[in-house]
Amino acid sequence: MSEFTHINQQGNAKMVDVSDKSITKRTAIAHSSITVNQTIYQQITDNTNKKGNVLNTAQIAGIMAAKNTASIIPMCHPLPISGVDVAFDWDTDDDQYVLHIETTVSTTGRTGVEMEALTAASATALTVYDMCKAVDKGMVIGETYLVKKTGGKSDFQR
Repeated sequence: MSEFTHINQQGNAKMVDVSDKSITKRTAIAHSSITVNQTIYQQITDNTNKKGNVLNTAQIAGIMAAKNTASIIPMCHPLPISGVDVAFDWDTDDDQYVLHIETTVSTTGRTGVEMEALTAASATALTVYDMCKAVDKGMVIGETYLVKKTGGKSDFQR
């Protein structure tokens, strides 16, 4: 029978002890997206949204989210984040306006930064929504997923 790593002997939640793990460089890349209408696309690309620079604000939100992941995801360890990058790429094919978000988070530590990268991608998309909801509440936040993880016992590539 497999042992649950986040459950103690009494069946209650616990944070895993990672003190015996090796310290390695660890990186994670996550993706999210948000589909907007043409008006929002124009406002973002022309920097005319009434709330300010949407992508700059969303980028800062993503960085802050990565740094604060342990505060909102119960079993995450607080980590000394070495770097966070948030990149954007538009897909405007077929009269759709999809903003792709890619977050990269790195650290040197005993546990990975997958949750930090995923949290950053999610917060970035949510911030775009928040900045643009006065124009259209019909925006759709797309799939959020881990793209790549390196460091520790195993690597992962989607």
